[in-house]
Amino acid sequence: MIRNKHSSDPPQAQRTVPAIEQVPQEIVMPEPQPRTKRGGVVLLILGLLILAAFAGYWIMHAKQAKAPDEKNSTASSASSSTKIRLIASGDELPHDSVNANAATGTTYNYKPFFSEVKAFFDKADIRFCNQEVPSAAPIAGPVSGYPTFNAPTEFARDINAIGCNVINTATNHTNDKHQAGIDATQNEWDKLNKLAVAGGNRSAEEQQKVRYFTVKGVKFAFLAYNYYNNDTTSLTPYGINMFDEALMSKQLAEAQAAGAYTLVSMHWGTEYSPDIDAEQTQWGQFLADHGANIVLGTGPHVLEPVKKLPRAGGGDTLVWYSLGNMLNTQLDIESLIGGFAVMDFKVSGGKATLDKFEFMPTYMHYEWTVEQKAKSDLLARKNLKLYPLDKAAAPLARSQNNTTVEAQTKRITDVLNTYITVPVITSSQY
Repeated sequence: MIRNKHSSDPPQAQRTVPAIEQVPQEIVMPEPQPRTKRGGVVLLILGLLILAAFAGYWIMHAKQAKAPDEKNSTASSASSSTKIRLIASGDELPHDSVNANAATGTTYNYKPFFSEVKAFFDKADIRFCNQEVPSAAPIAGPVSGYPTFNAPTEFARDINAIGCNVINTATNHTNDKHQAGIDATQNEWDKLNKLAVAGGNRSAEEQQKVRYFTVKGVKFAFLAYNYYNNDTTSLTPYGINMFDEALMSKQLAEAQAAGAYTLVSMHWGTEYSPDIDAEQTQWGQFLADHGANIVLGTGPHVLEPVKKLPRAGGGDTLVWYSLGNMLNTQLDIESLIGGFAVMDFKVSGGKATLDKFEFMPTYMHYEWTVEQKAKSDLLARKNLKLYPLDKAAAPLARSQNNTTVEAQTKRITDVLNTYITVPVITSSQY
């Protein structure tokens, strides 16, 4: 959460014998006769002709049998290496009720919440997620939720297990458990299989490092920054990548010099506002001017518009100002709607070119009774599950959100398409 304002047969031998239909008369004579030299030549040439015919037949069919396999092999190789899919999703926010529903005795399991959307993670190459809070319990203190968050270490393990492989850890909650929480979170990610994690740091040296990774021959750089901290107590100069022109300029310049396609995570904006604020406008253009290719915005907990900003060196930067929420149990429907920003790239010569981008909405579901809601019994919320929005009619009817798939699809489309066209797709179109 940010501040409240916040892809010929060989030639035939020369014929020197009578026509072939005369040959049998010589072969079937009633008395044995001495073989003439001429007859021997006939038989020799006949044999050669028959051998040539068989050889030609064999060569032709061997080529025909082999050709399809060669073609299919080439096509298969090309199709597997000429497209990259990047998906980006919003805030992974483990409130108290999320943690309570994930508890399984002495440990935690968050994976069931993602069972209806995991297939979409599986179909992408690069999967950006925003880990909103530390996952440092019990190392840096007990499990806790709002307002001072500390998720168990299983939280990082499980969002990685469902598919998150490029992870932002620079948010306004990163310092909720101070440097001990930052260290424990980064240590946990060191154990996991991922492409890149950026935002939180254990040292000044680590803060300076640009995170690089390669997918299908394309080199990417991943940078992450945060605008605001809820808790500035014991905040180290290196613990969190903050909006700092010197650091950002240096890292963006390094990524450009390395020839990397640059993805930047920005934790910014005004909470619960569908509008782009002044700081987002300012920093978005700064990133474009310094060579960022794609900006992935998080923090406001609701969806915001998308823009293309002109880059100083030509071309443009695609900015998703806010991807909304993914896992959470917030109260308003706008915060329960998030989704996947889907970006497909064509690959040629080790370079990626953005081919198209779309958005597939999701809905975060939970249930409680009217009485429980009236009493604000937040821990009573149960049956937590993320759904593709177009598959969420029945869950929405069981909730108390008083809305429909159609109404939310229209609202999302209107917000995202404020400045440019962003196709809103269904799960079957993903």
